[in-house]
Amino acid sequence: MTTELDILVFGAHADDAEIGMGGTIAKHVQAGHRVGVCDLTYAEMSTNGTVELRKQEAAAASEVLGLSARTNLGFPDRGLVASREQIERIVAEIRTFKPRVVFAPYWVDRHPDHVACSRLIEEAVFNAKLRRYMPELPAVQVTQLVYYYINDSEHESLVVDVSDYYETKRNAMLAYRSQFQSITIGEDRVLTPLTNGYIERVEARDSLLGQARGWAYAEGFAIKRPHAVQYF
Repeated sequence: MTTELDILVFGAHADDAEIGMGGTIAKHVQAGHRVGVCDLTYAEMSTNGTVELRKQEAAAASEVLGLSARTNLGFPDRGLVASREQIERIVAEIRTFKPRVVFAPYWVDRHPDHVACSRLIEEAVFNAKLRRYMPELPAVQVTQLVYYYINDSEHESLVVDVSDYYETKRNAMLAYRSQFQSITIGEDRVLTPLTNGYIERVEARDSLLGQARGWAYAEGFAIKRPHAVQYF
């Protein structure tokens, strides 16, 4: 039976969602929302680790966060393009899980795959509501498309207090030992910016964002169209 989700988060690689919005995911899961993550690639071009190890790490992180679903579309790493095939497969994912809200990486980032992922998800969210597009699957109208930050942040439209859930986010990121820890895994390990205090820099970013609002930690998001509310 298909699991319908409240929130579906897309990332180019396993660990993108944890870095950008692990606290927000944990907060919503603990509030009873059904949250899923869809990774577009197996990150086979990553400097450290292997595809199999990354799968194991993603499974461990998913358990920490309490996800209702985690899938991987197996697109080529460093090969994300706005092709008909890739867009259709993402549309199928949206129509399968029927989320109210979809999250994608922010449209500006130093990693080209994050930028490409952002564009793909925006295209797919638009197409998912068109009833004559892929008519074999019922159309789905996503309430809001929200963008999360991975490496940098600017012009936050929404800010979420994740102070009480930051330990969960930290543990989810630490599940990716091959990416973030300077440990020896086999003979083909290379020191990168990710193994040089990257998690600490993410925490510093989230701490600064929260400090401005009197919170210990916050995660920021951007939106392109107004988010409707009844009251302030």
